[in-house]
Amino acid sequence: MRQREKRRRAERRGRWAETIALWWLRLRGYRILARDFRTHLGEIDILARRGRTLVAIEVKARPDLVTASDALLPRQRRRIERALGHFLAHRPEFSQLALRFDVMLVMPRRLPRHITDAWRPERD
Repeated sequence: MRQREKRRRAERRGRWAETIALWWLRLRGYRILARDFRTHLGEIDILARRGRTLVAIEVKARPDLVTASDALLPRQRRRIERALGHFLAHRPEFSQLALRFDVMLVMPRRLPRHITDAWRPERD
């Protein structure tokens, strides 16, 4: 299989996983603020709010739980943190909310696994 076709399949699988995650979050009372929030600093799959908490959610679609949970590298976490900082700089109305970083693991033929407070930003 050519590289381009592999990439297309991975993108389709990622979009499917994000859609599943969006519905899962909505059913649990989260209000979706943005999907695929992109900036030159990084990207956030889903930005949501629940009560007084602003949540940046990274969605990982993998064939099993172990592979999915190992898929978020420290470099990706830093990019998500920077993207959230950019979002808050341009949307000050959310700056008073508590911040949280979650991961949503999506596997075939299984319910999504929502890991709340999956990591905390490193302090410089």
